[in-house]
Amino acid sequence: MTKLFSILFLTILTIGTIECVAQIASANQRIPDHQEIITGADQTEKYLPLLKGKRIGLVANQSSIIGTKSSVDSLLSLGIKIVKVFGPEHGFRGNASNGAAVNNETDAKTGIPIISLYGKNQKPTKEQLADIDLLVFDIQDVGCRYYTNINTLEYVMEACGENDKELLILDRPNPNGYVVDGPVMTDDRFKSAIGIHYTPMTHGMTIGEFAQYLNGEGYLPKQCKIKVIKVANYDHDMAYALPINPSPNLNSRQAVMLFPSLCMFEGTAINEGRGTYMPFTILGAPALKGKYPFSYKPVGIPGMSERPNHKDSVCYGLDLREYDMASLRKRRQINLAWLIELYNAYPDKAHFFTPGRANQDISAFDLRIGTDQLRKQIVAGVSEADIRKSWEPGLQQFKAIRKKYLLYP
Repeated sequence: MTKLFSILFLTILTIGTIECVAQIASANQRIPDHQEIITGADQTEKYLPLLKGKRIGLVANQSSIIGTKSSVDSLLSLGIKIVKVFGPEHGFRGNASNGAAVNNETDAKTGIPIISLYGKNQKPTKEQLADIDLLVFDIQDVGCRYYTNINTLEYVMEACGENDKELLILDRPNPNGYVVDGPVMTDDRFKSAIGIHYTPMTHGMTIGEFAQYLNGEGYLPKQCKIKVIKVANYDHDMAYALPINPSPNLNSRQAVMLFPSLCMFEGTAINEGRGTYMPFTILGAPALKGKYPFSYKPVGIPGMSERPNHKDSVCYGLDLREYDMASLRKRRQINLAWLIELYNAYPDKAHFFTPGRANQDISAFDLRIGTDQLRKQIVAGVSEADIRKSWEPGLQQFKAIRKKYLLYP
């Protein structure tokens, strides 16, 4: 009996240990039904074997999560050796304002060095990659040329290609993956920190698909060896609510979906909600007083926007917080009507489009759009229908290129 009891005890202990290990491996994962979208990061069983025993670098920010916990914390708890983290615009913790340079630091929680890729150093250096066996990219994107995560992706891929490092991409859905729209940037004159790719304003690709596009379309001096952990149960038409705000000023589902349309206003005299807790859901300017009943006052908000357009002045304009997102999705287009409407309503049209900061002879609006054609069309009073017709040749050509790199329907 004693021997039998010992055998039973050891068996129970072994089973318990196995179950415990399994629980740790899945502790931070959602338990989805068969139709739920599952991000690449949440499918740990597909990539943990690739990380075990290696020195890992992680390109990450606050949107990098496994289940509900930071990918860094989760992977450390699973015995993965993370030697450093690279952070994009807004920093690793996502608490830096738009356009603000971010310094290198040491993460207070883990003691891991954090290397900023949005400051003096946009591309990982040979020295920074020397002690890394595999680099992992896990950042949520929103599908716009002027959202700088795809710039960071290109610089990271370029560095990996030059230094013979492999890049593992934990793919995430594109919340604006249903729309490919806007003029295609074709002229290098309009390249800037907010746009370096020959794509429309919205490209309709995930980070994993965009990485394949960069490799295949000759953006890199040397191709980067990549492996993509695909999103499960996903296609581009699916609505997807982000579990974490991807940046300080995209703090609601409405803002994420309106961002492609409202970010255009950053090159104009119109405030796009920065300086409020409703960014990218409202539009206005002091000069529109008397033309719109809705009003608000932008102020400096640390970590969001310290110096918003029209700071401390009452702005009048459009409240889009209740705008029907279903209608936007149905049209599969950036909303151009608001830009045309507010230009026509603005009394001082000569100063509606603002000069560029980095390149004074090119409008800040043109740098964001990737061409000067749209600005000239609006000034000339060209109809929305005719403006859209002018986009079509470029869009059709891009869609044919894009199709080669898609991982999802």
